[in-house]
Amino acid sequence: MKSRKRIIPTIIITLAFALIFHACENREVKEIPVFSTKYKHFVETLSSDNFEGRAPTTPGGKKTKAFVEAEFRRMGLKPANNGSFRQPVPLIEITGRNFSPLTITDHNSDTITDHNSDTITDNSSELSFSYFDEMIVGSSQLEDSIYLDKSELVFAGYGIVAPEYNWNDYEGLDVKGKTVVVLVNDPGYELQDDNLFNGRAMTYYGRWTYKYEEAARQGAAGVLIIHESGPAGYGWDVVKNSWSGPQYQVGGNNGEPAPLLEGWLHKESAAALLEIAGLELEGIKQRALRPDFTPFSLGLYISANFNQSYVQSQSDNIAGYVEGSKYPDETVIYMAHWDHLGKTVTDDEVKIYNGAIDNATGTAAIMVIAEKFAKMDPAPERTVVFIAVTAEESGLIGSQYYSLNPLFPLETTAGGINIDGLNVYGPTHDVVVIGYGTSDFQDILKQQAAKQNRVLVPERYPERGYFYRSDHFNFVRQGVPMIYANSGIDFIGRNERYAIQAMEDQERRYHSTEDVIHDMWDWKGLDQNLWLFYHTGKELANSRKWPQWEEGTEFRAIREESNDLREN
Repeated sequence: MKSRKRIIPTIIITLAFALIFHACENREVKEIPVFSTKYKHFVETLSSDNFEGRAPTTPGGKKTKAFVEAEFRRMGLKPANNGSFRQPVPLIEITGRNFSPLTITDHNSDTITDHNSDTITDNSSELSFSYFDEMIVGSSQLEDSIYLDKSELVFAGYGIVAPEYNWNDYEGLDVKGKTVVVLVNDPGYELQDDNLFNGRAMTYYGRWTYKYEEAARQGAAGVLIIHESGPAGYGWDVVKNSWSGPQYQVGGNNGEPAPLLEGWLHKESAAALLEIAGLELEGIKQRALRPDFTPFSLGLYISANFNQSYVQSQSDNIAGYVEGSKYPDETVIYMAHWDHLGKTVTDDEVKIYNGAIDNATGTAAIMVIAEKFAKMDPAPERTVVFIAVTAEESGLIGSQYYSLNPLFPLETTAGGINIDGLNVYGPTHDVVVIGYGTSDFQDILKQQAAKQNRVLVPERYPERGYFYRSDHFNFVRQGVPMIYANSGIDFIGRNERYAIQAMEDQERRYHSTEDVIHDMWDWKGLDQNLWLFYHTGKELANSRKWPQWEEGTEFRAIREESNDLREN
């Protein structure tokens, strides 16, 4: 699940951006040439109803792969996988159904303990949460039926074990067979303390993926994350739309343990559960922030069951390349995910999640950039690879598979550019860099942005953990410096009211059936970024530069190992 934004109250945005916009409203938009006459056609095609939301393994997904592959072939790209443009990605598709409510009971009966009065209420007071609106659950275990029967609920703070921060939320607690309830994000966000974790910026410990992984390592039978829009970085609708329906994981035995049940609790559901236990959400959050926090049982037990079907399947990354004229064994990567959420069909209606911004804009971008490189004479000095990856929306699966099974060695990959959800609201003066200041690849981006009279700025909401949320992160984990950037909110020739409107419009459409081309789209902003990414990759492809991670980043040591392999 890839998740992003939440609506910020208008007055807060206005106050925060007033200093930016007071001098920007009267700027004139510098003439921006059209990058490619094919770009709009590609976006319109990929986001059309005919492509049915581009879910992996569906007819719409198959059409998408065929379309991208045919265009790569027409452009004259070389197939990247032993004569084929397709890199098969083994998938397991898991579909849950017949979800029971989550029921909360006392251990010794089918009733609930009232911890405020030491009495036990009757069955009419049983607490339960319904699937979709009050909770979302699933499982990555390949079982026909998932049955969790009166598993003890324990509160494990943020669910983090981080020796480098001297932090262990599981210390002294045996959770084998139990269900842990944890908070989203990490303590640094809540306290806004730069000396705690990474301060306001989310660390990997704050990601939902980590919390499930750690709970499994601790032996938990289940894990429920309390959802809050602020620290999560997205609303409940994103959880519902991303977690319901078929879910995918990389096929084969990856050796990673998984809880029997993984899920989310709506904030109001969590508050009701805690009230039964005689607790308040804000109160346990404050307890979880203390260095001496001790996990504890909630004195309640949870039951849930559902059925699921699972099938082994396959999707594909689509990859082609332009061979380097001087250094063909060294590569530069452009990457975007081609998939989206597909469609849902009920007796009443068909809903198509067209994914125009996310990520028809990015897929079309690498296609038109690829054509520019294919027409270069002479060819770029380094080989330039173009990868349209699958199953990003299901957990960055296509990029994960490529990073573990690369078609070109990662130790000889100079760097890459990930394009995901481009700005459609018009040209901007600022370029937001996700993971600002982490590698010197950013220096090349800065130089190219300056040629457009633009400046680089850090992401506005580092607490949302965008750096861990898109396909580039699987390459980052292998030590490859990656650029993940997009336009900011300093719209040239526009005022702050427009910026607020644009942000709210994107929030409203994100991961919904309304992510379609509409009247607010300003294609000049897209052209602006296409030129920026093209020239940034071109500069790296025609240089002897080997971007490196900055001192103190957790990926620097991996890159240094790659340097040694390459030099030897």
